[in-house]
Amino acid sequence: MAKIDPETFGPLLHGTARAWRLKLDERLRPMGLSQAKWRTLLHLSTAPGALTQAQVAERLGIEEPTLVTLLHRLENDGWVKRANASHDRRCKFVLLGRRAQSVIAQITETAEELRNELLADIGAGELKTCVKVLSQIRARAEANQRSRNGNHTAAPINNGPRANGRRNTNRRARQRRMKRT
Repeated sequence: MAKIDPETFGPLLHGTARAWRLKLDERLRPMGLSQAKWRTLLHLSTAPGALTQAQVAERLGIEEPTLVTLLHRLENDGWVKRANASHDRRCKFVLLGRRAQSVIAQITETAEELRNELLADIGAGELKTCVKVLSQIRARAEANQRSRNGNHTAAPINNGPRANGRRNTNRRARQRRMKRT
């Protein structure tokens, strides 16, 4: 067996995921779906319940302000709708809109066809091993991330220099954080 260079694993994994997404993006574009749209819709459709904007951003791997812009466009086009949470008026749930509900089956079918094409010549044992290894790597990476986030204390919000040259931190935000801990 040839020796495998561990330095190639990360770029190969990233490149494979990217190529797969681009191929699906190419097939869904005729439906009027960009990658940002179909990824958002798929995450919403496979979630066990309604997701908050923060949860959607986390699943997509983007910052919440970026997501808000995307959701605004999706909402204007009828793909999603947002609803205020009863427990916190600052929190919004993202729900599939009527337009999205009619196209989710097509997205899923197209994704399944592509998956079958791309995995056609790969044996069940090889695929099982691949899934096992990727699951282990993901679990380890997510566990490491959770432990870092759990031990991390947020830095004060910094609003830039004041007129006198000193840094201006948002005192009210800092006080709210202190009350929560």
